[in-house]
Amino acid sequence: MNIKNKAKWAIYFLKCFEKTFSISNFAPRLKTELLIMIIVPLKEGENIERALKKFKRKFEKTGVIRELRSRQAFIKPSVRRREEIKKAMYVQKMQESEE
Repeated sequence: MNIKNKAKWAIYFLKCFEKTFSISNFAPRLKTELLIMIIVPLKEGENIERALKKFKRKFEKTGVIRELRSRQAFIKPSVRRREEIKKAMYVQKMQESEE
């Protein structure tokens, strides 16, 4: 894939991302639609691979995929609390072992 094709793909991906990922898709209870847009400024002569890497990192930080996965199946509040307690116990045990 040459640089022009990569640039076209990146622009196409950004346009698709802009259209499809909005908070209303993931949180139907919210009345307002918030459009999420990730901007990756390109410097003169910067490699497309590096720009895509920056985009992927920013996208991962938004937590959209994590939110989608968590909404695939309903988790009862009691189960969610139990998992949080288990995680807290694990973290506490790890911190105590470090000391």
